[in-house]
Amino acid sequence: MGAIVAHVGQQDTHFIVTNADGNAASGISNINQALKIIHPTPDDIYFQGPQGQVYEPLSEDACAGLAAGLALMGARTLWCSYESFAINGLPIWQTVTQAMAELRHLTPSTVTLFTAGALEQGRNGWTHQRPEIEAYFAAMLRNGNVFALFPPDANSIQVCYEWALTTKNKGITIIASKSPLPIRTTFEQTRQGLQDGAMILQELSGEQTVVFAVIGDMTLIPVYEAAEQLHSQGIGSRIVSVVNPRRLYRASDVAWDTCSEADGEFTSDAVFDTLFGGDALIGVTGGASLMLESIMLRSPLPRDTFAWKRGETTASATQLMGFNGLTAEALTKRAKALLQ
Repeated sequence: MGAIVAHVGQQDTHFIVTNADGNAASGISNINQALKIIHPTPDDIYFQGPQGQVYEPLSEDACAGLAAGLALMGARTLWCSYESFAINGLPIWQTVTQAMAELRHLTPSTVTLFTAGALEQGRNGWTHQRPEIEAYFAAMLRNGNVFALFPPDANSIQVCYEWALTTKNKGITIIASKSPLPIRTTFEQTRQGLQDGAMILQELSGEQTVVFAVIGDMTLIPVYEAAEQLHSQGIGSRIVSVVNPRRLYRASDVAWDTCSEADGEFTSDAVFDTLFGGDALIGVTGGASLMLESIMLRSPLPRDTFAWKRGETTASATQLMGFNGLTAEALTKRAKALLQ
């Protein structure tokens, strides 16, 4: 992701990246190295200089306002937020996306990147609230021009950003881990997933099929474990990565037709059934359960959701997911109960 962002900035001198807590903390210091932090004093050690394209104030409001405002005026920007210290900046971003929905001239979409530090590092609270702000984004999906993207790996995030760069008059937020994780997709899979809303990562055969609709990347770890446990008991499963949940709504759920640059593409019933058809459905997310709404509205299967409940200081992501009930054992137990 960082390398592509750097490339965009090197081609476009008006391009600005904003990050209140620092790109280095977010695992994307390669952006600073390529584009430099804006500062009147040149300093190669800190990758800063007067012609820099990276804005790093200690203010999420300033980051959101500058990035979204410049996009509204016609410039490409990227607002990054480490562990999503984003709550103060989100109302600004929401206001700009609403303006873009109503504008009758073209603007680049306002694009954000949120790293999932709260989940990874076991921290939560008013300043580390990435799981909770997903409910904010989930509500905004009904605006018609807002898209929340959840790439499950490093291949997928490149395609998500590539797609975001091609869009106009939209608000697009990309949420992904900054920790090294397994590569599970090809570029083409994500391109199809952006179109269909989701993509199948794994299928295991069995007498019955449990479908796991998974939002995020680290949340896939206990799901893969649960799939193996079920398989050992003769129960099949399908793991589906939900990369673009807005596509999974029904057309009547979203105010898309009143938007400038209207996007009226929604997953057909046939494709939805290919992705999520089975004997039971479990939605899994490390964030707010509302992001799974589009799937739960359409599925006729016995179903349930596993989602974020509350933060706790823990030593690892695994412990934090366990605190919230996101374990292979819990998923396996609930899957078997739904099948009965």
